[in-house]
Amino acid sequence: MYTATGRPSKSDALKQHAPLVRRLAGQMLARLPASVELDDLVQAGMMGLLDALGRYEETQGVQFEAYATQRIRGAILDELRSNDWLPRGLRKHARDIEKAIQKATQLAGRAPTEREIAAVLGISLAEYQQHLVELQGSQLLYYEDFDREDADSFIANRSGDVDDTPLAQMIDQDMRSAVIDAIERLPEREKLMMSLYYEQELNLREIGAVMGVSESRVCQLHSQAVARIRARMREREGVTSA
Repeated sequence: MYTATGRPSKSDALKQHAPLVRRLAGQMLARLPASVELDDLVQAGMMGLLDALGRYEETQGVQFEAYATQRIRGAILDELRSNDWLPRGLRKHARDIEKAIQKATQLAGRAPTEREIAAVLGISLAEYQQHLVELQGSQLLYYEDFDREDADSFIANRSGDVDDTPLAQMIDQDMRSAVIDAIERLPEREKLMMSLYYEQELNLREIGAVMGVSESRVCQLHSQAVARIRARMREREGVTSA
């Protein structure tokens, strides 16, 4: 059905662009904990699409899909920020591990081993590794790290001709240099894993095959690498483990 202006009705436009919403939601879900439901992200994304349909003007010189992508991602980001999407217990484990990595780094004068991090936490190596598995889906940046203005900037940066890797989708332009520096400081094994995951876009099973380890071990390495990066960024920002 078309309106008097010859443009598709909103209902038809929503149906036409629904696959875009599902694709974007799926891309974001792939980097989120298992507690996040795809349908929730799709529902938020559809609200973003509806907002885009109401605001879009062809005279802007921007293709509708590019414009809608910004609005859809923004709506999903708002949904994630407004909900406690990372369970509090897991968030505490993540923070505790980051602080332990900071302290263990100071004590060792280098990137600490898993056993050294576990010792600072006062738990066994096996228990520490189990925490890493539970933190599968940990982010380089948590959504609560953004305020609304930062989120708008982050979304707006996605509309230009920029790097479109999953890593770039999760990081604001102004923070990339800090993250890249932190990645360069990772132990070689974790650096390789991050490259395969974020640059080559391999899944955990595929990375395990490349590295000759189990999928569960890749999960541990990923969670630990993310914790090291966040610990390094907290240190740069003057947030200590004390």
